[in-house]
Amino acid sequence: MAIKKRSLVQKGEERLVSIDASGRPLGRVASEAAMYLLGKKSVAFVKNEIAPVRVTITNVSKISISEKKMKEKSYLSYTGYPGGLNSLTMTQLISKKGLKEVVEKAVDGMLPRNKLRKERMKRLTITN
Repeated sequence: MAIKKRSLVQKGEERLVSIDASGRPLGRVASEAAMYLLGKKSVAFVKNEIAPVRVTITNVSKISISEKKMKEKSYLSYTGYPGGLNSLTMTQLISKKGLKEVVEKAVDGMLPRNKLRKERMKRLTITN
């Protein structure tokens, strides 16, 4: 397997990072994107600030997901009412909302649960 190059472009203060997802596992792509969004790949890392980085994940349609994960991975949501626990498998989620939603949920799950999470997720762009 050839090593995929990630392009880094300086744009004033803000950096643009492009991650090619073709042929790579979902978790590897998501964890790399989360590291850039957190600012851990930067020399000027500050835990309580949003990193000046925009991350773009390309070729999501060519991402590698095993058949076992497609069948067994489930996404839960709870409405707050009795009997309101809803469950979707990964195949159902892909058929309803597309592969973009699966990658978005994977990256979102790797970010810390704090006030900066929503702002960090706004800096993520996913394209086929």
